[in-house]
Amino acid sequence: MDKKEARAVIKDLHKKGMTAKEIHKNMVSTLGENSPCYSTVKKWVADFKQGRESTRDDPRSGRPKLATTEVQVEAIQLMVMNDRCVTVQHIAETVDISVGSVHAVLTDILGMSKLSARWVPRMLTPDQRSTRMDISRTLLARFQADPAKFLSRFVSHCETWIHHFHAESKNHRRRHTGGPAPKKFKQEASVGKVMASVFWDSEGLLMIDFLPEGQTTDGGYYPSQLQKLKEVIKEKRRGKLQAGVMLLQDFTPIRTAQVAEAAKCGFELLPHAPYSPDLAPSDFYLFHKLRAHLSGRHFQSDDEVIHAIEEYLEAQDVNFFHDGIAKLEYRWTKCIEFRGNYVEK
Repeated sequence: MDKKEARAVIKDLHKKGMTAKEIHKNMVSTLGENSPCYSTVKKWVADFKQGRESTRDDPRSGRPKLATTEVQVEAIQLMVMNDRCVTVQHIAETVDISVGSVHAVLTDILGMSKLSARWVPRMLTPDQRSTRMDISRTLLARFQADPAKFLSRFVSHCETWIHHFHAESKNHRRRHTGGPAPKKFKQEASVGKVMASVFWDSEGLLMIDFLPEGQTTDGGYYPSQLQKLKEVIKEKRRGKLQAGVMLLQDFTPIRTAQVAEAAKCGFELLPHAPYSPDLAPSDFYLFHKLRAHLSGRHFQSDDEVIHAIEEYLEAQDVNFFHDGIAKLEYRWTKCIEFRGNYVEK
């Protein structure tokens, strides 16, 4: 529920005679951690008591001035479109502007926010929310009809860029009160990154494919991945191909032929709404834990990145992977309850 919708609910309950405390308690029981805090509810109840009708923010003098040009804004947008996991720090070093200016461009101009480590539209459109609800209802019904069968057939796939981070950019420098500000020398932008394409199910890791920066995913890349996956499943998961593989993965513009390619391998491609990392277990679970494990580390080569990723994922037990897939039931349920809005936790 976005801010305007929450304010509309507060206004409606206030008109029904409820106090600020009663309204806050009601919203907490319905929305849980996503409900507005009590101070916010109290503030809007006071405004409505004084005769306010609008739930919109008061008009401002204008958008804050940014130390950015149109060229820089376009460059930032292009970087995010190419890698939705890119960090603000990396963008700032590449475009050569401050971290604050980058954040302002992303949030104020491009209207984006960070969710499951990916940049997504801050405000989903009504059509996008409706699509998310419809897909969540469909997949939740299939899961609840036979959870064990669903989990045995399910395979998750997603891609993410892992950068060669500089450890220095993670440091927080302190100074004594009244002392001179510490000097911070400009860091060079990260010199490389590797795209990890991970296939996994409730029993464990199936396959990892790596694409170094500079290489492209031509027309034969995706079909070859699925063929490799089919052979891996045949070897590692006896009976899974016969039962029918259900593959869930992010959709991107370059994958308009995904359904046809998956069908050739005997896979069913499950629907997945655009801009929905909160409903993709690779994003909200697997990659989230992987990035936390790699946080603060820096790598000198693609091989070091690849080794670190493989070492971490191969060290996890069956429960780790099962828990990640099983969390989908909760997230589909919450997406429906939130009327298609993002599920933060």
